[in-house]
Amino acid sequence: MKAVVVFRIDRRSGVATYLQIVRQVEQALRMGALEEGDRLPTAAQVAAETKVNPNTTLKAYRELERAGLAEVRQGAGTFITRSLVPPQSGPDSPLRTSLAEWLNEARAQGLSGPEVDALFRSAFAAVYPGGADAG
Repeated sequence: MKAVVVFRIDRRSGVATYLQIVRQVEQALRMGALEEGDRLPTAAQVAAETKVNPNTTLKAYRELERAGLAEVRQGAGTFITRSLVPPQSGPDSPLRTSLAEWLNEARAQGLSGPEVDALFRSAFAAVYPGGADAG
């Protein structure tokens, strides 16, 4: 089991705190930072680190449970039940290899990180005009 996730709460974002927790767990699952079997921090640990009411964390964990991403085990904690890492995006995947080659080519052509980011975002917007959730 890996180290637990550390939540970052932005009180000015306009996004409900429990949703920020849910989204951060989902993102950690997509990035492979959390995997099936990993234990999430307790509501008391989250409260101590973020000054978030423990009930807010419990609400987020219930939402994750409803989504089938976590399960509460009485007396043991809340555990991740499945990954969100797309199978085609693992470390040895052809898509990841192609992307790394593209990034190396951009660097070789003298593009800075922000320039590469802008180029990627422009291309992404052209392919996914509705944003990340568009398919």
